Amino acid sequence: MNKRIKLASLALSSLVIAGSASAEMQWSDFSLSYLYGTDYEFTPNGKMQVMTLEHTSGHSWGDNFLFIDRTMPSEGSSSFYGELSPRLSFGKLTSSDLSFGPINDVLIAGTWEMGDGFDNFLYGVGVGLTVPGFKYFNLNLYHASNDVWDDDNQLTITWGAPFSIGNQDFLIDGFMDWSTASDTNKSEMNLTPQFKWNAGKNFNLKSPLYLGVEYAYWNNKYGSDVDERVASLLVKWHF
Repeated sequence: MNKRIKLASLALSSLVIAGSASAEMQWSDFSLSYLYGTDYEFTPNGKMQVMTLEHTSGHSWGDNFLFIDRTMPSEGSSSFYGELSPRLSFGKLTSSDLSFGPINDVLIAGTWEMGDGFDNFLYGVGVGLTVPGFKYFNLNLYHASNDVWDDDNQLTITWGAPFSIGNQDFLIDGFMDWSTASDTNKSEMNLTPQFKWNAGKNFNLKSPLYLGVEYAYWNNKYGSDVDERVASLLVKWHF
């Protein structure tokens, strides 16, 4: 059964990626970010640099999000981790207005988590929410078909709230992942917001160049008994 789930998830991802070639592109964004923190868990002396490439886009069929992390601890080996998260919008595909209350859309949601020695496949449903003050606020509920530990369920929330002070632009965005416990893992909660100032505006850059801080509040990291609290310096360039 797990193999069929994985194949179905891969097929969904492939269909979405292939469909983007013919679907109408509505918006897209690439970014490259750099993080440096000194209190990371599961890192020999806690010090680590992280380079992240992100791509997000909206199409006539839904939206897509991809990121790839290159983690570089000051001691130990570097590694890669990435996620591909396509969503199919019922509202867009049926040309219907599905909004009711704070909900503005209903979607089929999937995620492929890829790391050193494992591939996890998540599938479920998502909703887009209209929340005052937020540019976007999304909620996805998944069942996770995990590669090397027991399956579980996961709630993912993502948000972005831009604001200005005087003529300076700021952005608070981030995500929260909460997963259920299993026979092999404890329940996890990873709340990671970023607080950013668009310094690029002062240099007349067309795309944002952010300086700021990312804060990771992670309970039972990787399903263990270890909690992580780490603030990292952040530079993020959109192009």
